[in-house]
Amino acid sequence: MQYTTFGRNTGLRVSELALGTGNFGTGWGYGSEKEQAKQVFDRYADAGGNFIDTADAYQFGESEQMVGEFIAADRDHFVVATKYTLSALPNAGISRTGNSRKNMISSVENSLKRLRTDRIDVLWAHFDDQLTPIEEIVRAFDDLIRAGKIQYAGLSNFPAWRIARADTLAELRGWSRIAGVQVEYSLVQRTAERELLPMAEALGLAVTPWSPLGGGLLTRKYRQSAEGRLKGFGGRLVHVEQDTALLDTVFAIAQELNAIPVQVAIAWLRYKAARASTSLIPILGSRTLGQLNDTLLALDITLSDQQVAQLDEVSAIALGTPHEQIAGTRPRAQGGEGVHYIAPWVPRA
Repeated sequence: MQYTTFGRNTGLRVSELALGTGNFGTGWGYGSEKEQAKQVFDRYADAGGNFIDTADAYQFGESEQMVGEFIAADRDHFVVATKYTLSALPNAGISRTGNSRKNMISSVENSLKRLRTDRIDVLWAHFDDQLTPIEEIVRAFDDLIRAGKIQYAGLSNFPAWRIARADTLAELRGWSRIAGVQVEYSLVQRTAERELLPMAEALGLAVTPWSPLGGGLLTRKYRQSAEGRLKGFGGRLVHVEQDTALLDTVFAIAQELNAIPVQVAIAWLRYKAARASTSLIPILGSRTLGQLNDTLLALDITLSDQQVAQLDEVSAIALGTPHEQIAGTRPRAQGGEGVHYIAPWVPRA
């Protein structure tokens, strides 16, 4: 496994693939028992992975507890990221949730106990609660960094304008800057290309895409399923008929490479990461050792430019306004040939 820095603005070195641990534990009624989770963790570490992503809410705290136990033997080797906002308690209520300074500090103290550590390497605000002023969030991040409780801070599932404002305020006021963003991004979900990815490129923020397999759509089980055309997965409904062309292309390329669709999906993200000016680090959410082994084989796959072009075309989204006007062809003021503009997020060659 190769390594990259966590964005352009830090020297934090992390592996090119992160391990998501939302399946570590069974507090949600599904997931992995400790033995199974330890097998996944050990395999990821043996492959060279050092970037662990968890959250206080994952499996109602069980994920953090398992991660804390697993990293204890070599804490300094691992980069541990966790999140606050939703709470580790079922039915926590308004006093223990949200992005406030109160909840951030309380959540961090409890996460440190579950993780059995004295610091969190990356703390994410898990979701935008649409209430807490961004100044409050960024200043509280800075206070925790100065206190040594956390090393870096990031925003997960926030709109681009709030992230940009947060980073700008931090820079102007001498606070610790935002180091990264966490967004949903895959062949199935490319809407981050409208605002979030261009912003991250411009500001040098690390990008850690979650659900790189489209909530499972880019796995074999949905093509093999004989159920109806409307599928439910990951809490969302997907119209499979609309995704037929994408699945056909992914499966065809997988056959060309003697691979499986999962590996093509991850290889596409690695292709994008290699050409971006900031780091793009997919989060693998493998529940079983077999799933992780299948996914790690993507490290041995190289997509051709032509294959990537096929995938880009079949998964393309409408950029909407004003991006389509900016990216399109416009006539010159005095007539003549059109002028071509760069699309919102075009990774560097």
